[in-house]
Amino acid sequence: MNLMLDIVTVTLSTITDVFPIVAILFFFQWFVLKQPIANLPKVVIGFGYVLIGLSLFLVGLDKALFPLGNLMAKQLTDPSFITGGLTLAGTTLAWHDYKWVYLFSFAIGFATTLAEPALIAVAMKAQDVSGGAISIWGLRIAVGLGVAIGIALGAFRIVTGIPLHYFIIAGYLVVVVQTLFAPRLIIALAYDSGGVTTSTVTVPLVTALGLGLASTVPGRSAVIDGFGLIAFASLFPIITVLGYAQISEWRAKQAKTHDKRG
Repeated sequence: MNLMLDIVTVTLSTITDVFPIVAILFFFQWFVLKQPIANLPKVVIGFGYVLIGLSLFLVGLDKALFPLGNLMAKQLTDPSFITGGLTLAGTTLAWHDYKWVYLFSFAIGFATTLAEPALIAVAMKAQDVSGGAISIWGLRIAVGLGVAIGIALGAFRIVTGIPLHYFIIAGYLVVVVQTLFAPRLIIALAYDSGGVTTSTVTVPLVTALGLGLASTVPGRSAVIDGFGLIAFASLFPIITVLGYAQISEWRAKQAKTHDKRG
């Protein structure tokens, strides 16, 4: 009964949130472009599917993904797990004792990114407009590795307590240098790739992981240290996509040089 009430409540809230988008689209179509909407019944049905799917997804986040991410973070940072049950009074854990946290962060960052609908859509469009020069899986894997590295490094930051801005400043300096040497074809797409990772699948789990880590690692604050993982998830895909393009360009040049010599 409580679940049904939650679904109804979230659905009503979702309708309220989606209504301005629908209103703007219909307004511009009818009053600015002054054109009828093609296949109006299908469009209405499609919006209905969006409302139902988004409502169920939001309920699922609240009931499953958020609690699961928080639970995994607490279990992985439990001193008895880290030390194999050999915890002694006064034992202080070092940053390298949290190796399973880093591995889990890497794995969950990569997996959630591959499942990210926004990234799949962008990758499909990128392949279409580039004439196949940018492959769907090549882009998805490059972005996934970027998020994985970023989340693992963000978990390391939470464990060690190193200020967030050190990582962000250093990361964007790398991006600026890469931008100067990367192929122009990929630069704009690489910057967009950082944004599409912060969407429906990645954000809830990553946020829950960060808050869970900050609340269980000794000396950390959930407010000060728990947030910031999303910044890593946005930054590092830019680096890996630019790197992917640079490596691809270098390999292409090497192949041409080899062919000429042959």
